[in-house]
Amino acid sequence: MSPSDGQLTLDDIRQGLFEYDSVLRTQHGCICGIDEAGRGPLAGDVFAAAVIFDDDVIIDGINDSKKLTEKKRELLFDEICEKAKAYCIATASIAEIEEMNILNAAMLGMKRAYDGLSEKAELVLIDGNRLPPIEGNVRTIVKGDATSASIAAASILAKVARDRYMDDLAQKYPEYGFEKHKGYGTKAHYAAVDKFGLCPVHRPSFFKKYFEKKNG
Repeated sequence: MSPSDGQLTLDDIRQGLFEYDSVLRTQHGCICGIDEAGRGPLAGDVFAAAVIFDDDVIIDGINDSKKLTEKKRELLFDEICEKAKAYCIATASIAEIEEMNILNAAMLGMKRAYDGLSEKAELVLIDGNRLPPIEGNVRTIVKGDATSASIAAASILAKVARDRYMDDLAQKYPEYGFEKHKGYGTKAHYAAVDKFGLCPVHRPSFFKKYFEKKNG
């Protein structure tokens, strides 16, 4: 806290994310943070990541991935992978999104991320208010990526991994501009769909209302 005005600085807040996790470790032992990326876009897989840190690890600048620049996320991605005790990035496919809906697919991605860890945790922290099908002591935290360093780190891994994946899809389907909007429903994205139609990496169910309105 700044001694001059008594207000919390960004560094105080980020330090607090690690302190939050440290307190939980004293109560529960090893903890894991899990978050997802890509529920909103109109195209591509949904990604999830799980992260476990040792108690002595502090990474400067970790925060909710949405509050960080792309450059900062890329730098933190490598540092998180280097310093994490264990981490895993997993996905649920477009076909699974279409079959079970995006929420359930995101939950499946979270489970796969946790199942892919080299070790398990005594407490699993999930960003949001829905529990994925993970056995054990699992807790949801609304705005968890702004509360827990482990969840914030998972949000960064999931976001960066998905953005890189969308950049790869942009090379395969250059007419849609995936490298710019990452699959979200921008005007440019809808304009490209109007011109070229859906491609194999689009989520057809996400366009149902759009086409109904357009053709109605």
